Amino acid sequence: MGAVPAWPPRSTPRLYVETPLAPGALSLSGPPAHYLIAVMRTKAGDPVKLFDDATGEWLAVATHVGKRDLTLDVTERLREREPVPDLWLVAAPLKKGRVDWMAEKACELGVARLVPVVTRRTVVDKPNTDRLRAHMVEAAEQCGRTAVPEIADDVKLPALLRDWPADRALFFADELGGAPAAEAMRARPGPAAILIGPEGGFDDDERAAIRAHPAAVGIALGPRILRADTAAAAAVAVWMAVAGDW
Repeated sequence: MGAVPAWPPRSTPRLYVETPLAPGALSLSGPPAHYLIAVMRTKAGDPVKLFDDATGEWLAVATHVGKRDLTLDVTERLREREPVPDLWLVAAPLKKGRVDWMAEKACELGVARLVPVVTRRTVVDKPNTDRLRAHMVEAAEQCGRTAVPEIADDVKLPALLRDWPADRALFFADELGGAPAAEAMRARPGPAAILIGPEGGFDDDERAAIRAHPAAVGIALGPRILRADTAAAAAVAVWMAVAGDW
């Protein structure tokens, strides 16, 4: 007698929804319905995994599939919403494409909050936060997260430093050097943020202001100068490893 197939199958599509989830019928239309109907070819009786960034991940089964809408029967909760490591990524907006990649990787690596910070050398003064959130939602769907990182309003560097919470370490990835990242992060456990500058780096006055801040800790990310998006992913990965998330 053969083994009973796993349920739901590993190939089950996974989708973020804005509606708070609970057992019962759920109707979908618009882009979510298009994804399930046209892209995933969902049929009546097929399973779907749903998450809402609040109540966790749920199993649902398609009960009606139309041309542009479908109805799902939400049957059981598979997982509670994950505990999220208390790490913010504070980063200067980059050019389209590179900033999208950075947002995706921030979500995949477990960041709780993305804070766009505007500096004197920032190329993009006003990031498209709706687009960045869409990229992070897609990343959460693919990587199995049940939480989507918050995106804060963009803020200028002086205001960021002025209003910085006293209990949160600010690890400053400085191309001029600092303590080895892992060593510095082990010495400052607890709520933290990683500050990444623009493609051209911080200017001298900005660097001095950051280093003078009582919460700031200068860190080095190895012997090579990294591009801003690479530095963001590398620094987050180091923090997650030190914090035990990996």
